[in-house]
Amino acid sequence: MKPLLKVILVLTLVFATTFLIIRFSGVLTEDDIKIWLKAATNINPVYVVSVVVLLLVVDILIAVPTLTICLLSGYFLGFQLGGLSALIGLMAAGAIGYWMSRAFGEKILKIIISSKTKREEAKATFDQYGLVMILLSRSSPIFSEVCACMAGMTRMKFSKFYLAWSINSIPYALIAAYSGSISS
Repeated sequence: MKPLLKVILVLTLVFATTFLIIRFSGVLTEDDIKIWLKAATNINPVYVVSVVVLLLVVDILIAVPTLTICLLSGYFLGFQLGGLSALIGLMAAGAIGYWMSRAFGEKILKIIISSKTKREEAKATFDQYGLVMILLSRSSPIFSEVCACMAGMTRMKFSKFYLAWSINSIPYALIAAYSGSISS
């Protein structure tokens, strides 16, 4: 279990660092997201959809406020289109995180854990608990992105990963978009 926790901790720190850099540098704030989405609503809903999807996809590389984006998608686009936009963004982010980590994950794992035995132990532990971790990952910021990357790194079957990711993401996107659509 220790090797898996080490990998999770390192990935969490990487994602948290990107969030902190973005947050404290002022490059991307929640107010910026609101301004972009509000400006896009005056033009065409397709642009709002595009911004929502793009921001959620970028979340796999740079931690952004996912819940805020999903809420605002519902607020500016309404429940149906906002929910669909949030869902497309979250599902795409999960797939991209999985496949990028599948392609480059072994190299990253070797950097984090030098011992082949301990890397295999981390993979075995994630194989045992990964499904539950993915299902519960939306309850904590950054953890869902870490789980998507761990699934790719450990070569979890994509169908298994994507089913768990769907179960975790569909209600999240729809509930957040609905909440945004009925809020003032």
